[in-house]
Amino acid sequence: MPFEHPLDKYGRPARSASRGARAATLVVVLAALVPVCFAGWLGWQAVFGKGGGSRAAAAISQDGRPVPARPAPTRTPAAGAGAGTAASSAPAAVPRAAALPLAGKVVVIDPGHNPDNYQHPDQVNALVRVGNGSKACDTTGTETDAGYPEADFTLDVARRVRAVLQAEGAKVIFTQDGNLPWGPCVTQRAEIGNAAHADAAISIHGDGAGADDYGFHVILPAVVVAGGADTRPIVGPSRTLGLDLRSAFHSATGEPFATYINGGTGLDVRSDLGGLNLSTVPKVFIECGNMRNATDAGRMTSASWRQRAAQGIASGLSAFLLHQN
Repeated sequence: MPFEHPLDKYGRPARSASRGARAATLVVVLAALVPVCFAGWLGWQAVFGKGGGSRAAAAISQDGRPVPARPAPTRTPAAGAGAGTAASSAPAAVPRAAALPLAGKVVVIDPGHNPDNYQHPDQVNALVRVGNGSKACDTTGTETDAGYPEADFTLDVARRVRAVLQAEGAKVIFTQDGNLPWGPCVTQRAEIGNAAHADAAISIHGDGAGADDYGFHVILPAVVVAGGADTRPIVGPSRTLGLDLRSAFHSATGEPFATYINGGTGLDVRSDLGGLNLSTVPKVFIECGNMRNATDAGRMTSASWRQRAAQGIASGLSAFLLHQN
């Protein structure tokens, strides 16, 4: 009996199951080959296509689509560079900060007297040896006619000087910072500078001369060789320190040289001060003005003037320290 093809519902010969299966298999194979071929084409483009020369293959996602490449980093041309020259993308090295001018220097500041000395008369009046004689351990100091104590003045100026010097890198040591009930004695004040091996030491004071006397002066050590004291090694450098201090203080404050000391030179040399006699480091005293004179007292009770005084003292010390070996 001849084979007859079955008809579909439209009266057309139906496809055999085997032919349909073969057709379905072909479709699956072609569908699988499409992404493979597409991926191969993308790889060929990446290696040999437009913009050729690149050896990096384009990235492909799991679904066969290309992943956008990251943009190349932008390079900024170096200043003044010629065409085609680009600066390195690495950050520029940060230069080291310049060393502070007084780094490594040690300064001892001696704020004259003590605000509470008057409460301890027995201690401050006791005699101590200062090489060539004896002196009171300390004194109460003077004050203005309105009652502003020298000890308050010296401590305030000393603290202001310290702030300036520390900002320039110096190590600053005080003989007292308002933290002692009295003193210390002049012998101890000298020893503090010696023990610190200070590059310079200064004792800050206000004078108590006659009401008509005015101005400031710097006191230098005389040559004293007696009773364990020997100022010979420090007389020369102390004079240099004194000259630097006199010039800087006058420039900063406008205060004239004292009219009543050593012919108005602004300098005095003394052998009776234990703080100088017993010092083994360059040291001077400064009498910033006469607290018994109305004009000087008006200046010394002004905070702004005390700041200028402190700047002048610090500048004089700095000038000296920067020229020492």
